[in-house]
Amino acid sequence: MTTTRAAARRRTGTVMTTLTWGAAIVAVVPLLVILGHLLVNGVGQLTPTFFTKMPAPPGARTGGVANAIVGSLLLVAIAMSVAVPVGIGAGLYLAEHRRARFAGVVRLLADVLSGLPSIVMGIFAWELIVRPSGHFSAWAGGIALGVLVMPLVARATEEMVRLVPVALSEAALALGFSRWRTSLTVVLRTAMPGILTAVLIALARAAGETAPLLFTAFGNPFWSVDPARPIAALPLQIYAYAQSPYDDWRAQAWASALVLLVLVTLISVAARAVIRTRARLLASVTPRVGRADD
Repeated sequence: MTTTRAAARRRTGTVMTTLTWGAAIVAVVPLLVILGHLLVNGVGQLTPTFFTKMPAPPGARTGGVANAIVGSLLLVAIAMSVAVPVGIGAGLYLAEHRRARFAGVVRLLADVLSGLPSIVMGIFAWELIVRPSGHFSAWAGGIALGVLVMPLVARATEEMVRLVPVALSEAALALGFSRWRTSLTVVLRTAMPGILTAVLIALARAAGETAPLLFTAFGNPFWSVDPARPIAALPLQIYAYAQSPYDDWRAQAWASALVLLVLVTLISVAARAVIRTRARLLASVTPRVGRADD
């Protein structure tokens, strides 16, 4: 009887393992197909001219997207400067005051805002920033992207902070740390790897959004790094080139999409390298501290 049950458990385990592997493969296949399609259609356009030159008229083979790359970096920097401090602060508040009535309201509004269509955020930014100022600008685009991804950072920060053992904060408080210092120097530092992952996800979404930028940054075929003026961006360039009737512009749209994917991947890899380096440093310092205490 025991042998029969063990065999049944092994069969069930084999079936479930096979199903999980199949689900993982199904999840990865679309990404590989998209990446392969981008490589086939866009890698031929990745020349030095593509990264260093300005957009050219249809038919010219010397055009590039240098202004769009710089514009995307500027927009993402503005968005992250808005979303990261506010999102992390809101997440800490939600985690530390999880039973407060106001925290419940903030949590509900963050969930609603995270499901808001991006084009609605673009219209909102146009009404509050672009229309009163009388012109499109990188400030409007960056703020729209920042508000769009802010709930993602806040809710992820809350979940990561709630995973930190309560004993750590209690030990810090017992040593005389104030509540705010405990949250910033103990709880937040412990949860930082998970928070950094959420920030990277927010950065990837902000870098790839197009709809809010149509109402705010608007695009610019010329070189501009003035945040008070319209600015180019890779998503806007892809949108404009992909719907054009010119073959060379459509090829540059594929290449721009490939560049956008590579930029997000490089940022993710660099952040993971920083996390691993920090973990190794902490592991090497901890024994030394212990020996010094002895």
